[in-house]
Amino acid sequence: MTDAVGSIDTPDAQDELSESTRKKARKGGKRGKKGPLKRLGTFYRQIIAELRKVVWPTRHQLTSYTTVVIFFVAIMIALVTVIDYGLNHAAKYVFG
Repeated sequence: MTDAVGSIDTPDAQDELSESTRKKARKGGKRGKKGPLKRLGTFYRQIIAELRKVVWPTRHQLTSYTTVVIFFVAIMIALVTVIDYGLNHAAKYVFG
């Protein structure tokens, strides 16, 4: 039986065409034409292009972010030290 799209048993002509073009596009591709050094050069050019898109922080933003991180790390060190000290004394109390 056929419906508006086509027969269930046979694929559409467009599907066959797209499969054959996909196979042809995958077979060679850009990778097959370039050597390893050209691919490596392309890779590094793409890295540089992406780094140019980055919005770098200003000196003021960088110093404020660094200050916040150092302050947070100092607080976490103090917190872990207090917890460690408390657990150490609790263990000494329990186990003698």
